[in-house]
Amino acid sequence: MSRLHPVHRFLAISLVVILALTMLAPFLYMLSTSLMDELEVFSFPPPLLPADPRLANYPEALTALPFARFFLVSTITSVSVVAATLLTSATAGYAFARLDFPGRERVFLLYLATLMVPVIVLLIPRFLLVAGLGWIDTFRGLIVTEAVQVWGIFLMRQYFLSLPRELEDAARIDGAGEWTVFSRIALPLARPALATVALFVFIDQWKNFLWPLIVTRSMDMRTVEVGISRFAGIYYSNWPYQMAAAVVAVLPVLVLFIFAQRYFIRGIQLTGMKG
Repeated sequence: MSRLHPVHRFLAISLVVILALTMLAPFLYMLSTSLMDELEVFSFPPPLLPADPRLANYPEALTALPFARFFLVSTITSVSVVAATLLTSATAGYAFARLDFPGRERVFLLYLATLMVPVIVLLIPRFLLVAGLGWIDTFRGLIVTEAVQVWGIFLMRQYFLSLPRELEDAARIDGAGEWTVFSRIALPLARPALATVALFVFIDQWKNFLWPLIVTRSMDMRTVEVGISRFAGIYYSNWPYQMAAAVVAVLPVLVLFIFAQRYFIRGIQLTGMKG
């Protein structure tokens, strides 16, 4: 950008600033609404900033419902799904990248084809399966159905394909078995890809709403996203409380993104590796 003409540079910077503000506008308005009075939200025209900011909305919102329990359920679910996904994605990705077995490419294409199936289509079969196993309103119902992520397998396969085979071949010559090669050679080299998958899965599970809404019944098994929706009733909604809870709920994801930005970029790079 330093080689651009000053006018072009100014236009480029202006465009970036405008796009950034456009992306931040919903979050900033959510933050502003969380500090408003309960009736101030419904005034006309809707105010952009609170007349008298109410920080008390935050403790009141978080104690109006058992949000400590909601955060605990979301944390247990997200961390468990991350661990399960890393296991399934790493093993399956390595198998598709390194092991020769009949129909490998066809099976992999079949896996990729499932990405074209809308998630909403699978809700009823998943619910009937979980209900048949007696896992409604349990951690198993929240976790097991999310333990395999096809895109995670794809990312890990792409990364394993990018690794040189020389180290693996040297280990085999020394007598190492396939599991030893995977666990002691390939897996340590794949830490950047594993971190990328873990990051994406955690964020996806933390903000997951539809499946936890369907598979849970009691307040003790609600996740944060489902708990926030409890502020909205049929005839009445407390928007400041709901926005205050939403701001607190987004903080873990925001902090995670700030400290792990490079893994988001790495995830985009991985999708373009050789197939």
